[in-house]
Amino acid sequence: MKKRAAALCGAAAVVAGLVTGAPADASAGATSAPRTTLHAPAAKPAWKTCGTKDYPRLQCASLKVPLDHAHPRGRQITLALSRVPHTAKKYQGPLLVNPGGPGGSGLTLAGFVASSLPRKVAAQYDVIGFDPRGVGASRPALNCRPGHFSPVRPDSLPVTPAVEKANLDRAAAFAKACATKHADLLPYIGTVSAVRDMDAIRQALGAEKINYFGYSYGTYLGTVYAKLYPDRVRRAVLDSVVDPTGVWYADNIRQDHAFNDRHLAFTAWVAKHDATYKLGTDPATVEAKWYAMRRALAKKPADGRVGASELEDTFVPGGYYNGYWPYLAEAFAAYVNGRDDDPLVEAYENFGAVDAAGDNGYSVYSAVQCADVAWPRDWAQWRRDNWDTYAKAPFMTWSNAWYNAPCAFWPTSARQPVDVSNDAAPPMLLFQATNDAATPYEGGVAVHRLLRGSSLVVEQGGGNHGITLSGNTCLDKHLAAYLTDGTMPRGSGGAADAVCKRLPEPKPLTAKSARSSARGAALHGLLGFRG
Repeated sequence: MKKRAAALCGAAAVVAGLVTGAPADASAGATSAPRTTLHAPAAKPAWKTCGTKDYPRLQCASLKVPLDHAHPRGRQITLALSRVPHTAKKYQGPLLVNPGGPGGSGLTLAGFVASSLPRKVAAQYDVIGFDPRGVGASRPALNCRPGHFSPVRPDSLPVTPAVEKANLDRAAAFAKACATKHADLLPYIGTVSAVRDMDAIRQALGAEKINYFGYSYGTYLGTVYAKLYPDRVRRAVLDSVVDPTGVWYADNIRQDHAFNDRHLAFTAWVAKHDATYKLGTDPATVEAKWYAMRRALAKKPADGRVGASELEDTFVPGGYYNGYWPYLAEAFAAYVNGRDDDPLVEAYENFGAVDAAGDNGYSVYSAVQCADVAWPRDWAQWRRDNWDTYAKAPFMTWSNAWYNAPCAFWPTSARQPVDVSNDAAPPMLLFQATNDAATPYEGGVAVHRLLRGSSLVVEQGGGNHGITLSGNTCLDKHLAAYLTDGTMPRGSGGAADAVCKRLPEPKPLTAKSARSSARGAALHGLLGFRG
């Protein structure tokens, strides 16, 4: 979440002064769209330069949309937009981008995508980023309970009734704070409301159709848009695909198993590099030392800030992106071998700590997931399911359970899930790594089957979350071909239409390593964690 927080902070700075606050729609349960416009199209965005050192061509604007799309003349809210305009004579329309979450800011992502695609391809699109309602620089922004993740939190492992109660009280307090602080907004925060906003963006841009590029939860956002507005989609790219059959309770249980596998891959990598880390050549030995570290921190948090729960927050990002492994391994080794907790505290600050922007992201994450669909309200079911899962996958199970536990107490009524199966939208291009933990491989296969005419490109053996525009030239060739002229691979059988080799595993840091690049590829900083 720290990475997402950093991205949100940067995005907020990009649009500082361009977004005007506005008071704040419960059309969110609908699964079909009106075929006529309910209200006059919004005024075209007034784009202003807001370039950064990394993305100098970035422009920003804001857009008013109804809080409740069923009452378009009612209260209005403001969406923050960004754009890198096309430069080629051949113009293929707007390309909306979303980094996932829910709760992720897309403003900076527009600059990243425009600069990472082949120049000839990017030049043909207006790459459009946006902060979904409630997020980042959009107004009003949600922040239910500032400091909810302040250390040291109760141990996530509820081994005693007192620890379980402490965690339950935190979850209930968060849900209550959201109800108290944002009662007027919560009924209108959800995937379908965000989709209605996307169509309002399309109208404001004067486009008959949009192109779309979404990562992680952004893939679900894209499939829901295509379901509601199939004739308004031109092309769509879905990278690291959410399984729509499990939103959201079952999907989180599946994540627990997949993240445990990624943690085992990390400990195996550390064992492979025992000459550097000196934690043992047997992965099981390394794993045992990690859990011993966890137990020690549960008793005595490092620097009074990094307890067992904060340790989990610090190492979960390694399940999203293995480029973080060398930094996590160094902190792990320093603590175990030298009783030096400074690197561990630094790793927590870089990967695990949550600032105000992270509080905003978590507030929107909860508001969307807790109300998108029904969650179990009986805590006995959560307890039973998570202990059963923990027995096989201990690494993240209870941490993930408490992260989502406000949904057991959520104040707004649940909506019906959207059936995203689609035979009306144009062919979409899907990308999926076989060992992705955040959105396990089965989700990509399921959506491929649900979307008629889609193609699935698989990174065999890859474990990162978000795999295009991240250094794999094989994947990026398929992406560029599709965005250039709609070309898609077509397999002769099996789940995948094309298979790419995974990128090499990272190597331990050396004295020559640029520590300033320690936080990994730019993409993974923008996508954030827990999404």
